[in-house]
Amino acid sequence: MNVQMSPPGECAGICDAIICFSHLRWNFVFQRPHHLLTRLARSFPVFFFEEPVHPAEGETPRLDISQHDGVTVIVPRLPASISTGGAGDAQRVLLDCFIAEQGILRPLLWYYTPMSLGFSDHLGAVATIYDCMDELSCFMGASPMLPQMEQRLLARADVLFTGGHSLYQAKRGLHANVHAVPSSVDVAHFRAARDIVEEPADQAAIPHPRLGFYGVIDERLDIALLGELSLLRPDWQIVLIGPVAKIDPARLPRQPNIHYLGPKSYDELPGYVAGWDVAIMPFALNEATRYISPTKTPEFLAAGRPVVSSAIVDVVEDYGKRGLVAIAEGAAGFAEEIGKILGRVEREDWLGEVDAALADLSWDVTCERMMAQIEKVAQAREGAIAVPPRPRRWAPLPRGFDYLIVGAGFAGAVLAERLAVGSGKRVLLIDRRPHIGGNAYDAYDDAGILVHRYGPHIFHTNSERIFNYLSRFTAWRPYEHRVLAYVDGHMVPIPINLTTINELYGLDLTPEGMEAFLAERSEPPETIRTSRDVVLAAVGSDLYQKFFEGYTRKQWGVDPSMLDKSVTARIPTRTNTDDRYFGDQFQAMPRHGYTRMFENMLDHRNIKVMLNTDYREVVEEIPHDRMIYTGPIDEFFNYRFGPLPYRSLQFRHVTLDRPSFQPRAVINYPSPKVPYTRITEYKHLTGQCHEKTSISFEFPCAEGDPYYPIPTPANAALYKRYQVLANTVPGVWFVGRLATYRYYNMDQVVGQALALYQQLSKMDGLIESSENDPSENLAAN
Repeated sequence: MNVQMSPPGECAGICDAIICFSHLRWNFVFQRPHHLLTRLARSFPVFFFEEPVHPAEGETPRLDISQHDGVTVIVPRLPASISTGGAGDAQRVLLDCFIAEQGILRPLLWYYTPMSLGFSDHLGAVATIYDCMDELSCFMGASPMLPQMEQRLLARADVLFTGGHSLYQAKRGLHANVHAVPSSVDVAHFRAARDIVEEPADQAAIPHPRLGFYGVIDERLDIALLGELSLLRPDWQIVLIGPVAKIDPARLPRQPNIHYLGPKSYDELPGYVAGWDVAIMPFALNEATRYISPTKTPEFLAAGRPVVSSAIVDVVEDYGKRGLVAIAEGAAGFAEEIGKILGRVEREDWLGEVDAALADLSWDVTCERMMAQIEKVAQAREGAIAVPPRPRRWAPLPRGFDYLIVGAGFAGAVLAERLAVGSGKRVLLIDRRPHIGGNAYDAYDDAGILVHRYGPHIFHTNSERIFNYLSRFTAWRPYEHRVLAYVDGHMVPIPINLTTINELYGLDLTPEGMEAFLAERSEPPETIRTSRDVVLAAVGSDLYQKFFEGYTRKQWGVDPSMLDKSVTARIPTRTNTDDRYFGDQFQAMPRHGYTRMFENMLDHRNIKVMLNTDYREVVEEIPHDRMIYTGPIDEFFNYRFGPLPYRSLQFRHVTLDRPSFQPRAVINYPSPKVPYTRITEYKHLTGQCHEKTSISFEFPCAEGDPYYPIPTPANAALYKRYQVLANTVPGVWFVGRLATYRYYNMDQVVGQALALYQQLSKMDGLIESSENDPSENLAAN
């Protein structure tokens, strides 16, 4: 959502927006933030971030945005089950996206609570303001982290404002630039109460005398005193206006002469105060009220109501000693002071003293005082501290793209094709490599032999829908993959089958005999958790060591006992002579290669491809509405929680002056003494006839382009943190092996991409025509 910014005023050169972080709900803000921010909004765009709310389980994090009195109020909505750390990460991402969307380059950060620093401390600012209205650490339910967070905010803040003189005395030694700014009053707004005759309906029937209070009903209010006062003087009516917060409503006194009217709007308040005989401020004297400076004190006085208050320090110093407010102790003291007021005739000279005392307590004057201090620090910092640039704000362009897709492998290419052809979307497809196809890219080498540059890719699937979809872009060469493993001087089938056992051990077992052979050697653990457990349970220690232990350590860089069971659970053990590596219904190779298939897929007027391009170099320069990201998810978030471990591969490609090299396309070398894991001869895969042959040696390694997520419990937990973060990014979808940190086969990635396309189509209300239905088999010739 792009918010229309207010026109700049005379002071707009300080910043291009004010971003406020509060522990309050805007609807309950009748005091300092409301008055200051609505005035500042005349000159600056002002954004007010409330504390998050937690809706029903499963809701995607988002921002609710609304306008109130010129201020843009923003409410983060987070899933109910989100952790504390996840909530901070989610708010950080939502905040970053909002600032980027608004094009805010030079914000002024204004904090009403130090806790918001946890998700905003990375922001650059022309100045940072800590407007300390209350000692929040003394409030009921305060976070134990609040003092530590306040120290961090004080270290960063350029100026500290306090909401009263007692709070100023408590904070003055903590910062070099502290200013006491007591609460002001909108005199004209509340003075109108002196002339209001018509009563609000819910108060009109309440008898006199009336004692009134408005504000949040929480631990700061002395509810015991109220109960005692109502019993002492049952003929007096007590009217309480405001929301109940942080205390159990059942604890509130419920005498017939106590009336709870609930929260009211700021505009309604004068109408209620006009009907009171005395305004009361029965605050408890506790840690939560030790430093408060109630805004309602001058508001009650401006309305012409006499006030009786507990001995709050700032009320005593600013109003009590001047005779403008009566100070009382306990229910009996309140009853005595209220009785005095009710027994006397209102004095014109008292109202004159009130008006004189309030003459300088204007919110306009207070705002000017505060902005004068802010201008000083902003000018002092100008040029001295570099503010990190924020992303550029783009207006929609007629020729912009509907989608930016990062990564031209299977996930990116399938989505580009579907969005362009199936939905008529304009798509920009970007890849940092100099080619399309991702790791499935194939090309002819110098000898003219078609090779897979990133190792063998064999297509297999049980999904007719996925096979039919890809058949629109390629004809197929039937191919069933068969792999041999070099073990103890023998080349035997892998996965292990009847032939493997008979050749390796010199036996002549039948299928039934092999079942008994494996049963004798099986070593099932109590619970199968790891890859090692899976293999030991199936074939025992000897075959585990011969075929799996060394190969897995080379491939993954860790022992099989540290890997998730899914790694080896994919590999079957057969008691017959079936030596196919896969048992899927559809097994084939693109007749003209994977690259040709991708070229056909991306050949559309709505698709533009940019290669040799890192998306971060152009993402802010090219207008687009949505993004689909298929790269490493940790890289997308600048490794915020640390890098996710991946295994990489290095290949040594060799062309031999001979027509063939080995009996199968792939030979595995499980022995730890052999540095590579397998040798691939590509002519077996492609069916190409050539007088020479090309092979590749495959060396797993820790450094290089990421190929395989490493499935360990620790890595899965780390990925979950990134997944939570990804779920908070509006307008960006993560798909594919690297973006979802899953060891997917090619068909699974295609299926994931098609599923996302269906989701996007439903979101846009689009229905594909039958001619664009990917389930139709329109095989290329």
